[in-house]
Amino acid sequence: MNKTLLFITSYPTRQCGIATFAQDLVNAMHKTFAGQLKIEICALLEPGVPVVYESPVRYTLNAHNAESCVEMAHTINANPDIDIVCIEHEFGLYGGDYGHHLLGLLSLLDKPFIVRFHTVLPNPDQKCLKTVSLIGALASKVTVMTQTSADILIGTYHLPAEKIVHIPHGTHAHIISDRETVKKRLGLQGKKVLSTFGLLSENKGLETGIRAMKKIAAQFPDAVYLILGKTHPTILAREGERYRERLQDLIKESGLENQVRFVNSYLTLENLLDYLAITDIYLFTSIDPDQAVSGTFVYAMSAGCPVIATSFVQAREMLDESCGFLIDFNNHEQLATAAIKLLGDDALRASMRKQAIEKTRPSIWENVALAHMAMYQDIQREKQVMMPNLPPVYLDHADRLTDEFGMIQFAKFDVPDPSSGYTLDDNARALITMCMYSKYFETNRYVLNLAHKYLNFIGFCQQPDFRFLNYVDVNHQFTGDNEGCNLEDSNGRAVWALGYLMSQYQHLPTSLVKQAYLYIRNCFTWIESLNSPRAIAFAIKGLHYYLQYERSRTVVGLLSKLATRLQKFYTNAHDDQWKWYEPCLTYGNAVLPEAMMMAWMITGKAAYKHIAEQSFEFLCSKTFRERYMKVINNRNWFHQHGVDHSSEGGEQPIEIAYTMFTLQTFYDATANAAYLEKMRIAFSWYLGNNHLRQVIYNPLTYGCYDGLETSSVNQNQGAESTVCYLMARLLMEQWNKQIYVASKNTEARPPLYLSLN
Repeated sequence: MNKTLLFITSYPTRQCGIATFAQDLVNAMHKTFAGQLKIEICALLEPGVPVVYESPVRYTLNAHNAESCVEMAHTINANPDIDIVCIEHEFGLYGGDYGHHLLGLLSLLDKPFIVRFHTVLPNPDQKCLKTVSLIGALASKVTVMTQTSADILIGTYHLPAEKIVHIPHGTHAHIISDRETVKKRLGLQGKKVLSTFGLLSENKGLETGIRAMKKIAAQFPDAVYLILGKTHPTILAREGERYRERLQDLIKESGLENQVRFVNSYLTLENLLDYLAITDIYLFTSIDPDQAVSGTFVYAMSAGCPVIATSFVQAREMLDESCGFLIDFNNHEQLATAAIKLLGDDALRASMRKQAIEKTRPSIWENVALAHMAMYQDIQREKQVMMPNLPPVYLDHADRLTDEFGMIQFAKFDVPDPSSGYTLDDNARALITMCMYSKYFETNRYVLNLAHKYLNFIGFCQQPDFRFLNYVDVNHQFTGDNEGCNLEDSNGRAVWALGYLMSQYQHLPTSLVKQAYLYIRNCFTWIESLNSPRAIAFAIKGLHYYLQYERSRTVVGLLSKLATRLQKFYTNAHDDQWKWYEPCLTYGNAVLPEAMMMAWMITGKAAYKHIAEQSFEFLCSKTFRERYMKVINNRNWFHQHGVDHSSEGGEQPIEIAYTMFTLQTFYDATANAAYLEKMRIAFSWYLGNNHLRQVIYNPLTYGCYDGLETSSVNQNQGAESTVCYLMARLLMEQWNKQIYVASKNTEARPPLYLSLN
């Protein structure tokens, strides 16, 4: 699907909140669906302000002129390339009572269109009620950014609920770990920073923050209140800097010249996010109770700022005691009390910072772009979901998780947690990932350095009996966890990693291959004794790859014995309805049919292939929905005679990667293109094609979130999730090559993803 969207909106270089919102949304749509989507802008002109726009602005509109609105409708209708029109609505942007001129444009459009109401007045007069109701009746969909606004449109304006789509205001996932360095760069070292930002106007209520600072500064002399932003251009043109001058007089009268600072400029996004990142408390003091939404408010929360806000609509929906305080309008005493409490409690601010980030991560711009695309496709009744483009393959977060000893197990958000120690499991998977990277991209010293660390860690874990221990603490000592659990699966994963490394001997240094060869040869003394189904499967994979390096009857014999053992598991557990190796589906399921298919590829034994295909078809029937993949819930396994696994949540990135490995193996064995289509669907889980429609890959850190829960995403980005995402992303390199070959004889390549990096 290649679609053209036309946005009718204010747009930079015009300076207003809706212009910034529109630009951020358009940028997110371009980034997420580049090559599949064309976006054009019809920029709304400011009366009396001449301006020259550049791409993507194609049209301009004087929306305060009724004839211009009618003419624009005819222009849009005459352009066959425009598929959907998206209109950003705010009353002041359009001429006539309550923007009535917009109706002249909308009533003539013969294209489907969407209207986003940035403000929904809860107590409209008859003119407002009639205008908004008519706009909503004409639209294909109406979008709002708060649930309260949706409820008002239904209850007061009588719009049908099925027409209204709640998509939150987008946010930027911008977190700075070294806040003190940024404070120093901005001349704020050693200061406790309170801030607010936005275009200055009287409805911002900045007097409340200034008056509160007198009491705050008395208790915290190192506190500084930053007022970020220039005066609103419309206010500036009408009355100059009178409002700012009144604020400056108030500052002087209060003796706060050293505690309150203006940053009188229209900040770039980068500068703004830096200021927010070093803000200890964000103040939102608007005096407009009917304000529905504020980009400044959500940007501050997304940056991890504890917030003190007046009780406007969006604040009431998003802000609670976990991440900030609500205060009455114009109440500087309440603001001062709340700020003093926060400034005096570092632990409380840290907790609120974390909660604010978690509350806003579902609304990062990538997720908002996905929600908009789903809405567009729903309007046009598209059957095939348009998938986001493949992100570049970056190893930054994997490197961040790796120290000189190996890969650290867990992270708090994107910050590695050394106290969590290391595991053989993570380092084995990380080694496979580096080998895959060397296969698909040019081998370099950076990647080889990481591969050496992970291989050395595997060697460190190998014991005198040639088996492996799994858990290592921060002091590089084996922990007691190794004694209290079955380590067979971890040992199997080590064999898989060593075998895979050897299969890539053409892309890796000989020294690395020889080191892996020594480790895996020692494993032949115990591999045959494995009893865990997954350990057996991982070992079969490792032996399969080993045989690509060196043909060996001994290794083929070991592989055959293990496959026969796995076959017995299947024979004993399956029936006509339950075609599986065990009485429940738990974790890492896909590795079992993959191992059986690999056993067939080595031995040619038809029974292995039959079991592989039957069991994998059964697994896919439980995990693939029509348009997306649903991972087995790790809190509620799928039992043969028990609880259904269909409840949402408990989905982990590792399951997607393992399924994709199996799909690739099955395609290699059968050349059945249906496996390629399932690979595409499976990988799209990371990019938001899941029950929450939220991105699991973090495009800012290049890590991967640890899990998809019932209504949220686990924001930590540990080793397992990040490495498994990278495995899956690297498998899509092979997918790209295969889909290209499969489509060479067609007129055009399927517009699914961007070409190879």
